[in-house]
Amino acid sequence: MCIIFFKFDPRPVSKNAYRLILAANRDELYNRPSKAADFWGTNSDILSGLDLECGKEGGSWLGISKRGKLGALTNYMEGRPNPDAQGRGFLVSNYLVDKDLDSYAYLKKVSADGHLYNGFNLITAEFKAKQDIVCYYGNRGSPEPIHLKPAGIYGLSNSLLDTPWKKLLQGKRHFTSVVNNQSLSSEGLVQELLNILNNEELNVPDPVQESQGDGYSKPLMQALSAVCVRSPHYGTRSVLYRLSTVLLCLSPPKASDRAVLGWRITHDREL
Repeated sequence: MCIIFFKFDPRPVSKNAYRLILAANRDELYNRPSKAADFWGTNSDILSGLDLECGKEGGSWLGISKRGKLGALTNYMEGRPNPDAQGRGFLVSNYLVDKDLDSYAYLKKVSADGHLYNGFNLITAEFKAKQDIVCYYGNRGSPEPIHLKPAGIYGLSNSLLDTPWKKLLQGKRHFTSVVNNQSLSSEGLVQELLNILNNEELNVPDPVQESQGDGYSKPLMQALSAVCVRSPHYGTRSVLYRLSTVLLCLSPPKASDRAVLGWRITHDREL
Protein backbone atom coordinates (compact mmCIF):
# COMPACT_ATOMS: atom_id res chain seq x y z
CA MET A 1 0.00 0.00 0.00
CA CYS A 2 1.06 3.63 -0.44
CA ILE A 3 -0.27 7.06 0.44
CA ILE A 4 0.16 10.53 -1.06
CA PHE A 5 -1.03 13.92 0.16
CA PHE A 6 -0.56 16.97 -2.03
CA LYS A 7 -1.56 20.59 -2.44
CA PHE A 8 -1.61 21.99 -5.97
CA ASP A 9 -1.56 25.79 -6.07
CA PRO A 10 -0.10 26.99 -9.40
CA ARG A 11 -0.13 30.71 -8.59
CA PRO A 12 0.29 31.09 -4.84
CA VAL A 13 -0.02 34.68 -3.67
CA SER A 14 1.78 34.52 -0.33
CA LYS A 15 5.52 35.09 -0.07
CA ASN A 16 7.75 32.01 -0.39
CA ALA A 17 4.71 29.85 -1.18
CA TYR A 18 4.86 26.59 -3.09
CA ARG A 19 3.17 25.61 -6.34
CA LEU A 20 3.09 22.01 -5.15
CA ILE A 21 3.59 20.41 -1.76
CA LEU A 22 3.63 16.61 -1.83
CA ALA A 23 4.20 14.11 0.98
CA ALA A 24 4.26 10.40 0.22
CA ASN A 25 4.98 6.99 1.71
CA ARG A 26 5.78 3.94 -0.35
CA ASP A 27 4.76 0.64 1.26
CA GLU A 28 6.23 -2.57 -0.10
CA LEU A 29 7.66 -5.95 0.86
CA TYR A 30 10.79 -5.25 2.87
CA ASN A 31 12.85 -7.66 0.78
CA ARG A 32 11.84 -6.26 -2.61
CA PRO A 33 14.96 -4.73 -4.17
CA SER A 34 14.73 -1.01 -4.88
CA LYS A 35 17.05 1.90 -5.53
CA ALA A 36 16.65 5.13 -3.59
CA ALA A 37 15.81 8.34 -5.44
CA ASP A 38 18.68 9.50 -7.62
CA PHE A 39 19.33 10.78 -11.12
CA TRP A 40 19.13 8.03 -13.68
CA GLY A 41 22.41 6.78 -15.08
CA THR A 42 20.75 6.60 -18.49
CA ASN A 43 19.08 10.03 -18.29
CA SER A 44 20.47 12.73 -16.01
CA ASP A 45 17.32 14.84 -16.46
CA ILE A 46 15.19 12.44 -14.39
CA LEU A 47 15.26 11.76 -10.66
CA SER A 48 13.29 8.91 -9.11
CA GLY A 49 13.46 5.76 -7.08
CA LEU A 50 13.67 2.61 -9.19
CA ASP A 51 12.33 -0.90 -8.88
CA LEU A 52 15.03 -3.57 -9.14
CA GLU A 53 12.68 -6.56 -8.96
CA CYS A 54 13.51 -9.15 -11.63
CA GLY A 55 11.38 -8.50 -14.69
CA LYS A 56 10.30 -5.06 -13.45
CA GLU A 57 13.66 -3.29 -13.40
CA GLY A 58 13.36 0.38 -14.20
CA GLY A 59 9.81 0.92 -13.03
CA SER A 60 9.12 3.67 -10.50
CA TRP A 61 6.48 4.94 -8.10
CA LEU A 62 7.41 8.62 -7.88
CA GLY A 63 9.69 10.73 -10.02
CA ILE A 64 10.41 14.21 -11.35
CA SER A 65 12.34 15.67 -14.25
CA LYS A 66 14.28 18.83 -15.03
CA ARG A 67 11.63 19.56 -17.67
CA GLY A 68 9.09 20.11 -14.88
CA LYS A 69 7.32 16.75 -15.04
CA LEU A 70 6.11 14.69 -12.11
CA GLY A 71 4.66 11.19 -12.07
CA ALA A 72 3.27 9.32 -9.05
CA LEU A 73 1.70 5.87 -8.80
CA THR A 74 -0.24 3.90 -6.21
CA ASN A 75 -1.67 0.42 -6.60
CA TYR A 76 -5.37 -0.23 -6.11
CA MET A 77 -6.18 -2.68 -3.32
CA GLU A 78 -7.91 -5.75 -4.71
CA GLY A 79 -7.98 -9.33 -3.59
CA ARG A 80 -6.88 -11.35 -6.61
CA PRO A 81 -4.34 -9.57 -8.83
CA ASN A 82 -3.52 -11.00 -12.24
CA PRO A 83 0.03 -12.42 -12.19
CA ASP A 84 0.30 -11.94 -15.97
CA ALA A 85 -0.63 -8.24 -15.98
CA GLN A 86 1.81 -5.64 -17.23
CA GLY A 87 4.13 -3.93 -14.75
CA ARG A 88 2.61 -0.72 -13.41
CA GLY A 89 5.87 0.99 -12.46
CA PHE A 90 6.69 1.63 -16.11
CA LEU A 91 3.68 3.95 -16.28
CA VAL A 92 5.69 6.49 -14.27
CA SER A 93 9.03 5.86 -15.97
CA ASN A 94 7.56 6.06 -19.46
CA TYR A 95 5.80 9.33 -18.65
CA LEU A 96 8.97 10.96 -17.36
CA VAL A 97 10.91 10.14 -20.54
CA ASP A 98 8.07 10.92 -22.97
CA LYS A 99 8.69 14.12 -24.96
CA ASP A 100 5.60 14.11 -27.17
CA LEU A 101 2.51 13.85 -24.94
CA ASP A 102 1.34 16.28 -22.29
CA SER A 103 0.13 14.99 -18.93
CA TYR A 104 -3.51 14.59 -19.98
CA ALA A 105 -2.74 13.06 -23.37
CA TYR A 106 -0.42 10.55 -21.72
CA LEU A 107 -3.16 9.45 -19.32
CA LYS A 108 -5.60 9.26 -22.22
CA LYS A 109 -3.21 6.88 -23.95
CA VAL A 110 -2.76 4.84 -20.76
CA SER A 111 -6.51 4.63 -20.21
CA ALA A 112 -6.94 2.88 -23.56
CA ASP A 113 -4.80 0.04 -22.21
CA GLY A 114 -5.97 0.23 -18.61
CA HIS A 115 -7.41 -3.29 -18.75
CA LEU A 116 -3.92 -4.74 -19.26
CA TYR A 117 -2.88 -3.80 -15.71
CA ASN A 118 -3.86 -4.69 -12.20
CA GLY A 119 -5.52 -1.80 -10.38
CA PHE A 120 -3.59 1.46 -10.21
CA ASN A 121 -3.84 5.22 -9.75
CA LEU A 122 -1.57 7.52 -11.75
CA ILE A 123 -0.88 11.22 -11.28
CA THR A 124 0.90 13.12 -14.05
CA ALA A 125 1.88 16.76 -13.76
CA GLU A 126 3.72 19.50 -15.64
CA PHE A 127 5.08 22.64 -14.03
CA LYS A 128 5.94 25.33 -16.55
CA ALA A 129 6.54 29.07 -16.59
CA LYS A 130 3.04 29.94 -17.82
CA GLN A 131 0.90 27.01 -16.71
CA ASP A 132 0.88 24.16 -14.20
CA ILE A 133 -1.26 21.09 -14.86
CA VAL A 134 -1.99 18.07 -12.66
CA CYS A 135 -4.04 15.15 -14.01
CA TYR A 136 -5.31 11.89 -12.55
CA TYR A 137 -6.47 8.53 -13.85
CA GLY A 138 -7.41 5.33 -12.02
CA ASN A 139 -8.17 2.20 -14.03
CA ARG A 140 -10.74 1.02 -11.48
CA GLY A 141 -12.75 4.24 -11.74
CA SER A 142 -13.88 6.57 -14.51
CA PRO A 143 -12.69 5.58 -18.00
CA GLU A 144 -11.52 9.16 -18.63
CA PRO A 145 -8.61 11.02 -17.00
CA ILE A 146 -9.41 14.26 -15.19
CA HIS A 147 -7.68 17.61 -14.69
CA LEU A 148 -7.36 18.42 -10.99
CA LYS A 149 -8.60 21.81 -9.86
CA PRO A 150 -5.97 24.37 -8.85
CA ALA A 151 -5.70 25.38 -5.20
CA GLY A 152 -6.93 21.93 -4.21
CA ILE A 153 -5.72 19.60 -1.46
CA TYR A 154 -5.88 15.92 -2.35
CA GLY A 155 -5.27 12.52 -0.82
CA LEU A 156 -4.56 9.26 -2.62
CA SER A 157 -3.96 5.82 -1.18
CA ASN A 158 -4.88 2.42 -2.58
CA SER A 159 -8.37 3.25 -3.69
CA LEU A 160 -9.58 6.00 -6.03
CA LEU A 161 -8.61 9.63 -5.46
CA ASP A 162 -9.97 11.00 -2.16
CA THR A 163 -11.79 7.77 -1.25
CA PRO A 164 -12.70 8.28 2.44
CA TRP A 165 -10.53 5.68 4.12
CA LYS A 166 -10.05 6.71 7.74
CA LYS A 167 -6.27 6.94 7.45
CA LEU A 168 -6.61 9.14 4.38
CA LEU A 169 -9.09 11.44 6.09
CA GLN A 170 -6.92 11.68 9.20
CA GLY A 171 -3.73 12.31 7.25
CA LYS A 172 -5.38 14.79 4.90
CA ARG A 173 -6.78 16.75 7.85
CA HIS A 174 -3.31 17.02 9.42
CA PHE A 175 -1.71 17.79 6.05
CA THR A 176 -4.20 20.60 5.41
CA SER A 177 -3.45 22.13 8.81
CA VAL A 178 0.30 22.00 8.20
CA VAL A 179 0.38 23.40 4.65
CA ASN A 180 -1.94 26.25 5.62
CA ASN A 181 0.31 27.26 8.52
CA GLN A 182 2.21 30.22 7.04
CA SER A 183 4.31 30.66 10.17
CA LEU A 184 6.33 27.50 9.45
CA SER A 185 9.81 27.81 8.01
CA SER A 186 10.73 25.57 5.09
CA GLU A 187 12.53 23.21 7.46
CA GLY A 188 9.61 23.28 9.88
CA LEU A 189 7.19 22.48 7.09
CA VAL A 190 9.23 19.48 6.00
CA GLN A 191 9.48 18.16 9.55
CA GLU A 192 5.75 18.49 10.17
CA LEU A 193 5.01 16.66 6.92
CA LEU A 194 7.40 13.87 7.86
CA ASN A 195 5.64 13.62 11.22
CA ILE A 196 2.40 12.96 9.32
CA LEU A 197 4.09 10.26 7.25
CA ASN A 198 5.55 8.64 10.37
CA ASN A 199 2.15 8.25 12.08
CA GLU A 200 1.69 4.56 13.00
CA GLU A 201 -1.73 5.03 14.65
CA LEU A 202 -4.21 2.36 13.52
CA ASN A 203 -7.51 3.64 12.12
CA VAL A 204 -9.79 0.70 12.86
CA PRO A 205 -12.42 -0.32 12.26
CA ASP A 206 -12.68 1.10 8.74
CA PRO A 207 -15.53 -0.53 6.78
CA VAL A 208 -14.70 1.44 3.62
CA GLN A 209 -11.11 0.19 3.47
CA GLU A 210 -12.08 -3.30 4.62
CA SER A 211 -14.63 -3.57 1.79
CA GLN A 212 -11.68 -3.68 -0.64
CA GLY A 213 -9.67 -6.17 1.39
CA ASP A 214 -11.07 -9.48 0.15
CA GLY A 215 -8.37 -12.10 0.71
CA TYR A 216 -6.35 -9.99 3.17
CA SER A 217 -5.86 -11.30 6.71
CA LYS A 218 -7.33 -9.32 9.60
CA PRO A 219 -3.88 -8.53 11.13
CA LEU A 220 -2.64 -7.19 7.78
CA MET A 221 -5.78 -5.12 7.23
CA GLN A 222 -5.29 -3.58 10.67
CA ALA A 223 -1.65 -2.76 9.86
CA LEU A 224 -2.70 -1.21 6.55
CA SER A 225 -5.07 1.16 8.37
CA ALA A 226 -2.10 3.33 9.45
CA VAL A 227 -0.46 6.07 7.40
CA CYS A 228 2.91 4.52 8.28
CA VAL A 229 2.44 0.77 7.88
CA ARG A 230 4.25 -1.68 10.12
CA SER A 231 3.96 -5.48 9.80
CA PRO A 232 6.51 -8.33 9.92
CA HIS A 233 7.25 -8.54 6.19
CA TYR A 234 5.51 -5.58 4.59
CA GLY A 235 5.19 -1.89 5.28
CA THR A 236 6.54 1.63 4.87
CA ARG A 237 10.09 1.24 3.67
CA SER A 238 12.62 3.14 5.76
CA VAL A 239 16.22 4.24 6.42
CA LEU A 240 18.11 2.37 3.70
CA TYR A 241 15.57 3.04 0.97
CA ARG A 242 14.37 6.43 2.24
CA LEU A 243 10.94 6.11 0.70
CA SER A 244 9.09 8.66 2.76
CA THR A 245 9.37 11.70 0.56
CA VAL A 246 8.49 15.37 0.64
CA LEU A 247 8.56 17.40 -2.58
CA LEU A 248 8.27 21.17 -2.56
CA CYS A 249 7.91 23.03 -5.86
CA LEU A 250 8.94 26.61 -5.25
CA SER A 251 7.33 29.71 -6.71
CA PRO A 252 9.45 31.30 -7.97
CA PRO A 253 12.22 28.66 -8.04
CA LYS A 254 15.15 29.19 -5.70
CA ALA A 255 18.59 27.65 -5.65
CA SER A 256 19.22 24.93 -3.09
CA ASP A 257 21.65 22.07 -2.69
CA ARG A 258 18.94 19.50 -3.58
CA ALA A 259 17.03 21.55 -6.16
CA VAL A 260 15.98 20.43 -9.62
CA LEU A 261 14.56 23.47 -11.43
CA GLY A 262 12.82 24.62 -8.29
CA TRP A 263 12.10 21.20 -6.78
CA ARG A 264 13.26 20.63 -3.26
CA ILE A 265 13.51 16.94 -2.45
CA THR A 266 13.66 15.73 1.13
CA HIS A 267 13.91 12.10 2.19
CA ASP A 268 13.19 10.91 5.71
CA ARG A 269 16.13 8.81 6.90
CA GLU A 270 14.84 8.16 10.40
CA LEU A 271 11.59 6.23 10.17
